[in-house]
Amino acid sequence: MASHDTSQHRIAFRRATAADAAEVATVYIASRRGAADYLPTVGTDAEIRAFVIDRMVPERETWVAEVSGRIVAVMVLDGDMVDQFYVFPADQRRGVGDRMLAYAKQLRPARLRLYAFQRNTPARRFYEARGFIAKEFTDGATNMEREPDVLYEWTP
Repeated sequence: MASHDTSQHRIAFRRATAADAAEVATVYIASRRGAADYLPTVGTDAEIRAFVIDRMVPERETWVAEVSGRIVAVMVLDGDMVDQFYVFPADQRRGVGDRMLAYAKQLRPARLRLYAFQRNTPARRFYEARGFIAKEFTDGATNMEREPDVLYEWTP
């Protein structure tokens, strides 16, 4: 487990375990629902919860950020792709996402890539401010949401 201090709290990063899966699902769902204006969601909360608990956490490289023993962010890495990245709404804009993305860069020092929905302006600003470059804009035909997105890439 790695830890980082911020001006407000200590953030610890570690791999998610089966015991974390329900809390990971709560962060995932709350984050998507909290950004509904620009983050479309496919599936009911129950379907998403089942996916996170039964498939995502046990089968994927899932990382969590904890503050005071509470999971506040979730990130799934797949090779050099950040496949999922969510910060609990009440914990956004407090340095958690910044620190977690910096940790991902340590885990994948050669390159990181990720997709963001084109209309998700806050996420796009966040990634661009941290050195990610837009590489490709798509019509969304290949994502579940059928939402136009943009592929970002970071290299050192």
